[in-house]
Amino acid sequence: MKNVLPGHEIGSDTVAGKGCGGIERANVRSHARDRRKTCPSATIAASPLSGASVSFRMGASAPTRHIPEACCRRDNGMKNVLLLVHDDEGQEARLQTALDVVRAVEGHLACLDVAILPNIAGDFYGATAMILEDERTRESANKAGLEERLAHEEVPWGWQDATGELALSLSRAATLADLIVVNRGLDKVMAPNMLNVASLLLKETETPILAVPDSARSLNVTGHALIAWDGSQAASAALHAAVPLLTLADKVTIVEVGNEPSNTPAEEAAVHLSRHDVHPDVVRVQPIDDDVGARLLMEARNRAADYIVMGGFGHSRIREAFFGGVTRMLLGQSPVPLFLAR
Repeated sequence: MKNVLPGHEIGSDTVAGKGCGGIERANVRSHARDRRKTCPSATIAASPLSGASVSFRMGASAPTRHIPEACCRRDNGMKNVLLLVHDDEGQEARLQTALDVVRAVEGHLACLDVAILPNIAGDFYGATAMILEDERTRESANKAGLEERLAHEEVPWGWQDATGELALSLSRAATLADLIVVNRGLDKVMAPNMLNVASLLLKETETPILAVPDSARSLNVTGHALIAWDGSQAASAALHAAVPLLTLADKVTIVEVGNEPSNTPAEEAAVHLSRHDVHPDVVRVQPIDDDVGARLLMEARNRAADYIVMGGFGHSRIREAFFGGVTRMLLGQSPVPLFLAR
């Protein structure tokens, strides 16, 4: 809890700390500790099309107030990672990405193995039962192989079996999850339709999802995170939910597409993140032929982003039609994992 309204005091004593007013922390992960010694300027850069750039400083360093070590350890809020297990072409991408996240946040991996219930119009000669039995046999073998692998991964994990639709099974299991790992879409197969699974999860559950390309074999959590910002509640929810990962990133860039700042400008999002010891660059760029999604994909590629944080499917019909289309486009085409929330 870093941003308190209306003031910034705790009790009657302001807590001053290292960098941007945060409490100095001891015994945190060496990567997070060493990469920031002071609060740097946050750079707001405009695109070549708009010309100007400006930088601002989010507060000077204050004297360090020493806090007992036991009270200073970083409490990462992303501990329960729910992984979709199913024998398809995207499984290895989901597994390796989830393992990287769990190791980084020192969390727990909850594996949900779903035998997909076939949807057949007219159950001729018991076809549904036969197909389901084959599916369960295949998933049983899949489970045996993955359990043997997980025994050597040195992460805490659990297993649950389910039968039914993927999205519904995941939403039921996600009640206490902090993150759901699925595919953004399976590029080479028709089923299961992971694009629809990710879309339905965004609309039906409050748990953020990490949607990965089926070609992914890792997630560089200490790399470059790109935040797609439009000032919406969905974008804000994604930013909040991603903080545990953003604190581990070496570089964070907030990208706002368009000339006009949103109701909640990207600069305010940058200030908010600075209180979590995350100091992003803010960049404004122009859409490509009015295509926001295409510009975000270009920025992700040109800036060598390791993952994208964005809100998915706004609440209003107008915003959902506009930004929801961007969400679906990136779910279909993003070359890097998407961290999505609403």
